[in-house]
Amino acid sequence: MQRRIFSAAAGAVALGMLIPLSGCGGSADDAGGSATLRLVAAEYGDGPATSSKAFWDKVSKDFTAANPDIAVEVRLLPWADIDREVSAMVRSGKAPDMALMGSYSDFAAQDKLYSAEELLPVTAEANFLQPLAEAGSVGNTLYGLPFVASSRLLFYNETLFSKAGVGEPKTWADLKAAAKALKDKGVKYPYALPLGPEEAHAEAMIWELSNGGGYADSSGNYSLASDQNIETFQWIKANLVSPGLTGPVPPAQLNRADAFAAFVRGEVGMLNGYPSLLHEARAKGVSVGTVPMPVSDSLGAGETPPAVGVADWMMAFKQNGKRAEIGRFLDFVYQDENLSDFANRYHLLPSTVSASRTLAGGGLDKNDLFFLTALRGAQLYPVNDPSWVTVSDTVKRNIGRAVAPNGDPKAVLEEIAATANKAAKKH
Repeated sequence: MQRRIFSAAAGAVALGMLIPLSGCGGSADDAGGSATLRLVAAEYGDGPATSSKAFWDKVSKDFTAANPDIAVEVRLLPWADIDREVSAMVRSGKAPDMALMGSYSDFAAQDKLYSAEELLPVTAEANFLQPLAEAGSVGNTLYGLPFVASSRLLFYNETLFSKAGVGEPKTWADLKAAAKALKDKGVKYPYALPLGPEEAHAEAMIWELSNGGGYADSSGNYSLASDQNIETFQWIKANLVSPGLTGPVPPAQLNRADAFAAFVRGEVGMLNGYPSLLHEARAKGVSVGTVPMPVSDSLGAGETPPAVGVADWMMAFKQNGKRAEIGRFLDFVYQDENLSDFANRYHLLPSTVSASRTLAGGGLDKNDLFFLTALRGAQLYPVNDPSWVTVSDTVKRNIGRAVAPNGDPKAVLEEIAATANKAAKKH
């Protein structure tokens, strides 16, 4: 999911860097293993102190101690590069044994991946949270093993809300009224609307779901230019953007990272966020409230559309024929203790029922539990469609035009839909 819900990638830390990990921290030969597994994983940290290397060091050491015949090497890559790099490895016949990244369906469509059934015990496969398992499946077969996940909630600055004399918004009308009151009090970004190319597809989907729309219909076909979606962006343009309630930066130019940074500085009244932002803002002294995304007035305050959920995917490639060894390693990685350890490091949510329920020693705090509750009923991107990579890129680069001063929401959405339908036909 590209640079999506999680920490920004640490490009300078791990770009192209091969980090040998094994039971004794050395090379495969040093470990004496008769098999070496190679994992290419996204870097979740934003510097040496938070690098994912520490986690993979520990897990690989513990695994090889229990499985002396298998060594593990991990290569960490930035989010901005990993999809492209792994695709190039597969094309050149040098696929890793496993990859942890944001998309898997292209490889599944090419029959490059082992299924979960070929790798894990039935109990382990059945342990994944249902919305994540559905998003990781092509047909009825699970290929993308969800690793960590998150959901989105509306964040609001409680101090700014108090000064403006407004309460938690439940409907779009409430949100508009709150944004106007915040603007009247001089708040720089009453509602931050990041429709810039970094992650516009997330913000767009959040709004669409809150009006009964979304990216796909009940049959799983793209419905980007549905009546509900067109109505959504017409409302956003007329009621938030045109009255100047979204701040000084045009939404098409406002990226998620910049919106989040402004929220941490106390300059934003409301925005959609995920757990790590909540922790970061509170660490900086920002008093944060969280609520589900307000719903359109046509739906009414009693409706509760699904939140947007996002996950990253572990996948196993057939090319090197190490099915049994990969299965043993993944079964180890997905133990509650390990999965929760990784999730807690980055304020994310574990992907399994048991890790979520037991919290593996209380790792999730009460705030994270709000996100976990939302995740259990969330709707994810259609990542199991091989065309999604193209479609999401099209949305990211174009949806901001729908709310520009000279933009026509209907025309922009129909243009995006045409590109989506064309991409879908290629697969």
